[in-house]
Amino acid sequence: MTTRREPPISDEAIQFWDATREQRFVLPWCTHCDTAIWYPRSTCPRCFGDDVEWRADAGAGAVYAASVHTRPGTGRIEEDGPYVVALVDLDAGVRMMSNVTGCPPGDVQVGMRVALAWEPLSDGRHLPVFRPA
Repeated sequence: MTTRREPPISDEAIQFWDATREQRFVLPWCTHCDTAIWYPRSTCPRCFGDDVEWRADAGAGAVYAASVHTRPGTGRIEEDGPYVVALVDLDAGVRMMSNVTGCPPGDVQVGMRVALAWEPLSDGRHLPVFRPA
């Protein structure tokens, strides 16, 4: 298991993190303009509507950009080895920053299709990461 600093839980993201405890991936959607939102917040950045609901999503997408980190970042240990930080364009229409795992870091390419995977956290939540589809 990777050792890392674990993300805090904001008021807007409670439902997201609660779903990860069951390895369910959910995204906030604005019901006014029917648009997915990322990161979790109470107001839609597109239409400024404040009626947001949570919808299940498969977490599939494509790598928009990727960077291989060869030295441990904040909250990581040397044994984590090289890892990929990527921006992933989800099919739902949002872009999410995460890691791509399950393949050599040098194999991650822009446009590569990825699927959702989970990394367990110490408090029962799971961090969404991606693997080659």
